[in-house]
Amino acid sequence: MSFRSAPTAVTFVGVNPLVSESIDDSIQSLDPLVLSLLILAVVALVLGGWWVIRWFRRPPGVRLQRVLATHDDVAILMHPNPDPDAMSCAMGVAEIADSVDTETTLQYSGEIRHQENRAFRTVLDLDIESIEASSQLESDAVVLVDHNTPRGFTGAQTVEPVAVVDHHPGNGAGTKFTDVRTDYGAASTIIVEYLYDVGATMADEEGSNGFEISPELATGLLYGIQSDTTHLTNGCSRAEFDACAALFSGIDEDLLDRIANPQVSDDVLQVKATAITQKRVEGPFAVCDVGEVGNVDAIPQAADELMHLEGVTAVVVYGEHDGTLHLSGRSRDDRVHMGETLRHAISDIPMASAGGHARMGGGQLSVDHMNGIGPSDGISRDEFEERLFSAMAGER
Repeated sequence: MSFRSAPTAVTFVGVNPLVSESIDDSIQSLDPLVLSLLILAVVALVLGGWWVIRWFRRPPGVRLQRVLATHDDVAILMHPNPDPDAMSCAMGVAEIADSVDTETTLQYSGEIRHQENRAFRTVLDLDIESIEASSQLESDAVVLVDHNTPRGFTGAQTVEPVAVVDHHPGNGAGTKFTDVRTDYGAASTIIVEYLYDVGATMADEEGSNGFEISPELATGLLYGIQSDTTHLTNGCSRAEFDACAALFSGIDEDLLDRIANPQVSDDVLQVKATAITQKRVEGPFAVCDVGEVGNVDAIPQAADELMHLEGVTAVVVYGEHDGTLHLSGRSRDDRVHMGETLRHAISDIPMASAGGHARMGGGQLSVDHMNGIGPSDGISRDEFEERLFSAMAGER
């Protein structure tokens, strides 16, 4: 006994009758099992497409929260020598993870040396851990904040982050979530948006769903934005101003004052003084070799100081620490993209690296390689400074 149903004619509206008849014959000739599989495949494709569209229409903060919810624990990794923007981002991601009962550990490589960074950590009482190798990461699930490629520790190249939240240029990505917004002035701004995506409110706001932004987190995020945008004067998008306005009612003014006005060490003042008194100025550009330094974080602070000089629109300050030259550049000149300037200046020096944004950049190079070890012929400090001036002038 056959359970095969009688063929049913199908009419295709708007199709040539001969073509319609051919299609109808083709459908009727199909085996019922094949036809059923085709129907299931079409249904799966439609449902899959609907799910993908629905997933990507969710706010990014909600998508990150759902990724975090799939893990029992995550390691939130900041870039080497983390600054307030990186630390406040880590704080924010930890709060989002806590809202879905995911355990977190905040980790970084390098050191926290800059007095502003040390004050940020101390005043907000951050529980963060230093690592020297990938084996010290507290979880296989790693979230990168304020950078998009793991670096600065042994085995960094083997780490595949599940999520990346950043505002710096780069090709790094997370296996489950990536949000890199190079038009934003601070990564903390992105975190503020995430918090509102998932329904967080300030502690004193009505309508709280139980997920409140603490005064410590609000203060940290606000200062993270301020520090990365030179107090909202450099590299800002509208999003930074919106984020600061959203955070304002929740900040603790005493905590903010203590972070923003830390004591300055003697070695930092000495490096700043050297930059001011021994700078070399050509037209609107200034360069200074501050010599051997004990605290490399004094170098970008000296660069910031030189930018206050009248008539100077771009500066590069460099100094030596443990056999490495550390470069820091600043620009308020639309003709000078500082990240590209530094990259061009060190392009043919082995084992050197540099980059950054239009307004600020940094780099490192081995003194030995600069002097000629390896395949290069080497260059002197004077020749290197000429390169810097040429690069800022667009001649290199």
